Amino acid sequence: MKMSILLVLLAALCLLGACKRGGNYEPINNQDKYASADSATSISSDTAGTKLLRTASMDMKVKDVQNASKQIMQLTSQYKGMVTHHEIQSQEVNSKDMPLSQDSIQRVTVYRMTGNITTKVPVEKLQQFLDQAGEMGLHVNVRRMDIEDRTLDYLSAQLKLNSRTQIIDQQKSGKIKIKDPASVLYLKDDMIDQKINNRRIDDAVKNSIVDFSLYQNNTVSIEHVANDNPAAYSISFLRRMAFALSNGCTLFADFVIGMANLWVFIVLGVIVWVTVKYYKIKLVSAIKSV
Repeated sequence: MKMSILLVLLAALCLLGACKRGGNYEPINNQDKYASADSATSISSDTAGTKLLRTASMDMKVKDVQNASKQIMQLTSQYKGMVTHHEIQSQEVNSKDMPLSQDSIQRVTVYRMTGNITTKVPVEKLQQFLDQAGEMGLHVNVRRMDIEDRTLDYLSAQLKLNSRTQIIDQQKSGKIKIKDPASVLYLKDDMIDQKINNRRIDDAVKNSIVDFSLYQNNTVSIEHVANDNPAAYSISFLRRMAFALSNGCTLFADFVIGMANLWVFIVLGVIVWVTVKYYKIKLVSAIKSV
């Protein structure tokens, strides 16, 4: 009898301990349950919209690059899109100069013209846009479309953003205290980066990037230009000879005029020469007499 009473008391104590332990962990279990439920709700809501990024490119030959570029830009405007890059480049392939006269030449130039256009168009109109743009060329060399799934990247950034938002909210309410202010700034900057990155993904999901590469047949340009070689403008031999004779007469006249300007020095020179000659003769005569 005593043994049965002891067994009953032990069973009651174990049941009471189990109830107490259940009371201690109930709030934590409930919080975990609610947190997991919230996370599941957040994940299901975020994955409801798949983040697919569609990009396309087209390389085609056209009759005229400039006209085709204008048509593509007009088509982009019709589809409520936007041109983000436009470039037309002309590259010289070969050139030759042929003389026409002494001061003019005929220049024949062969050049290649290419164009590059980048557009953003609504994703729901991408297929129609590519079909109409392809009809503008003589033929399409390459037409490509790529689809990138960024759903998990978007979800990862969103969950990290939610986690950091909770930390900042708890820090503001005083529930937690972050001793290092730099850590708070780092969290806020990271939240901004994640928001901007998700905005980029949302924009890329709504609008597709399309790159166009255009080219045409080589073009030949013929033009008459002035001869830029100074040697081509030299005068003929007869004209140069006549100029030399005329220049010789001019130089001789200048020499005579220059000598006339020096008549004083000429007279002095003659006097000195006569004096030296006289004394020289007198000296020779004196030597002979001795």
